[in-house]
Amino acid sequence: MLDPSPPLLVLGCGFTGAVVAGLRKASGGRVLATTRSPERAAELAQAGIEVHVLPALTAEAVERLVPDGADVLVAFPPDGATDAAVAPSLRRARAIAYVSSTAVYGDATGRIDEATPTSAANPRAAARLAAEAVYRERGAVTLRAAGIYGPGRGLHLRLLRGDFRMTGEGDQQGRNVVSRIHVEDLARLALAALDRAAPGEDFVVADDTPVPQIEVVRWLCARLGLELPAGAPREALHETLRHDRAVDNAKIKRALGMALLYPSYREGFEACLAVEAASPALAGAARPPHGGG
Repeated sequence: MLDPSPPLLVLGCGFTGAVVAGLRKASGGRVLATTRSPERAAELAQAGIEVHVLPALTAEAVERLVPDGADVLVAFPPDGATDAAVAPSLRRARAIAYVSSTAVYGDATGRIDEATPTSAANPRAAARLAAEAVYRERGAVTLRAAGIYGPGRGLHLRLLRGDFRMTGEGDQQGRNVVSRIHVEDLARLALAALDRAAPGEDFVVADDTPVPQIEVVRWLCARLGLELPAGAPREALHETLRHDRAVDNAKIKRALGMALLYPSYREGFEACLAVEAASPALAGAARPPHGGG
C-alpha cells in the first residue's frame, strides 16, 4: 500500500533536504527536488526522486515545479534575493517548512527557546531572518536548527582530520555549551511539521542533551583513539564555535508528539560511525562543516 502523503518538493536538496526527500520517498510518496549539483542529482535520481538541476531558482521555475496541494521544504541558504523571489510562487502548496538556523539568536547565551529575542546584528542572522519573514507570510513553519550533523558531516570527522579547535585554554578549554541535531531527527521533525504544525509557527530544533563541548570532544577522542585537540582564542574561531547556549527543544516535541531517535550526541555519533564504516567513501569525501555538529 502506498502512503497517501501529498507530493513533496524540496527546494535546495543538499545535506538535510536529501534526507527529508529519502524519508518521504521511502514511505511511498512522490518527491521532487532541485539541486545545482549534477552529481547529487544522479544520487537522488537513483532513489526514485524527480530531480531538476537548476543553476539558480527563479519564480517561474519554482511555480512550474509545485504540484497542487504539495508540501514544500525550503532548505537552501539565503542569498538576500532568491527567497523573496520564489516565495510567492508557492501559493499552490498545502504546507511549507523553512529550514533556518539558531544563528538568528546572535550572541545570546544560556537557555535558548522560541521566546528568546532574535538579533539581526550580523549579516548571517539578518539574512536568515529576512528569509524566514518572506516564507512566514506564506504560512510556512520555521525550523531553527542547531548544528546539524550526520553521516559524512560532523565534529567526529573534523577531529579525524585534525582541523578542529576548542574555545579557551587550560581548565576553561571547551567549557562552552553546544547544541546539535542529527540530520535524521531534523528530517523527521520537518516532515511532521509539514503534516501537522500550525501555519506560521516557529520552532527551535536540537537534541535533548546540550552539553559542554569538552564532554563531546573527550567522548569522541576516546572512541576514535585520538588526542584532545588544542584550544584557540575565542576570536580566532568560526562564530558558531563561540556560542555558549543550550537549545530547549520542548516546544516542537510537545507540538508534534515526537521523541528523537538520537536524543544525545552518543547515539547520534555512534550511528554516524556505523554508517561510515559501511561506506568509507562517505567519511573520506566529507567537507569540513561550518561550526558545530
